[in-house]
Amino acid sequence: MRAAIIHAPNDIRVEDRDRPGLITPKDVVVKVVAACVCGSDLWPYRGVTKTREPHPIGHELVGEVVEVGDAVTDLHVGDFVISPFTMNEGTCQACRHGMTTGCDHLSGFGGDDAYGDPVGGAQAEYVRIPDASATLVAVPGPVDPALVPSLLTLSDVFSTGHHAAVSAAVGPRKTVVVVGDGAVGLSAVLASKRLGAERIIAMSRHADRQALAREFGATDIVEARGAAGVAAIKELLGGDLADCAVEAVGTEESMDQALHSVRPGGNLGFVGVPHGVPTIGTRYLFDTNIAVAGGMAPARKYIPELLPDVLSGAIEPGRVFDLELPLDETAEAYRAMDERRAIKVLLRP
Repeated sequence: MRAAIIHAPNDIRVEDRDRPGLITPKDVVVKVVAACVCGSDLWPYRGVTKTREPHPIGHELVGEVVEVGDAVTDLHVGDFVISPFTMNEGTCQACRHGMTTGCDHLSGFGGDDAYGDPVGGAQAEYVRIPDASATLVAVPGPVDPALVPSLLTLSDVFSTGHHAAVSAAVGPRKTVVVVGDGAVGLSAVLASKRLGAERIIAMSRHADRQALAREFGATDIVEARGAAGVAAIKELLGGDLADCAVEAVGTEESMDQALHSVRPGGNLGFVGVPHGVPTIGTRYLFDTNIAVAGGMAPARKYIPELLPDVLSGAIEPGRVFDLELPLDETAEAYRAMDERRAIKVLLRP
C-alpha cells in the first residue's frame, strides 16, 4: 500500500509499505476513504517537534472496514466508520467518564499501540485499528459521498473545536472570542454557533478565513492583537470583555490573548497543542476568577452527539477543507498548509 512517511522537517514522502493485517482479535483493518493534514502535523513538519527516525504520519480518517477480528462483534466488513484521532480501550475510569483521551490503554497513530504492536499513520491506504469496538463509530449507510468531508472532521478538527467551545462554557446568550483562524478555530466558531452563542468574535487577519468564519456564525472580526485586540473587543461589546474565550493555536501569545479577552468570572477553553507556553499566572487567575479548561479533545465521546447534525445537513464542518489532493501529493498538502495557501487539505487514497 501507499503511506505518507515523515523523514525530517519539510520532508514528507509517500512510500510503499506492507498492508496491515489483524494482530489481535480486538482489531479491525480499515480501507481509508479520506484522510487529511492536521495543524498539529505541522509541528514536526516545521521541526518544532523532533523526528528522530522516519515514521508514518496522520491521525484523521474515515473509511470502510475490510477485516474484523474474532472479538469484534459490533463492526462488520463493509461498515463505513469514523476513527477518532486516538484509540481507547473503553473500560477504564477515564473512558467510563467520557475522557477517552485519558485512557489507561491509549493508542495513537504512527507508532506502537498501548500493547506494543505497530499502528500506521492515517495518511495511508489502509490502517489497523486496535480496540476497534471501543474506538470506531459506524455511520448508518449508505453514506452520501458529499458528506465525507464533514464526517472526516468528526475524527478530530470539528470534535476539537466543539471541545474548545464546551470547555469555554459557550451557550445561549453568551459572548465568545475565538483566538486562532485555522481549521480548529473556525470549527470552534461553528461549534459556538451550534451551542447558541449570541455574539461570536473571530480574531483573524486573513480574508478567506474571515469569510468562512462569518459563514460559520461569527458576528464580528477583530484583526488587532495584544492590548489593541482587547481594546477592539471592548469596543464591540460596549466596554465589556467576553464571557468565554477559545484558544486554538497553542502559543504563549495566543493563550495570553485569550486570557485577557475574558471578563472576570468567565471561562477559557484551550485546545491548541502547547508549544512554548509557560505556566499561566496563578495570581491572575486568582484575581479574575477565570476558569480554564480544555486539552486534548475526547473525540470518541463527541462523535455520536455531533454525527446526526452532520447527516442531516444542519452543520457543514467539512467546509474547512479548501483543497483536496490525492495521497501521492501529500508533500504538497503539507506545503500548502505550512505556507497558509490552504486552511485544511483533504487527502484521497
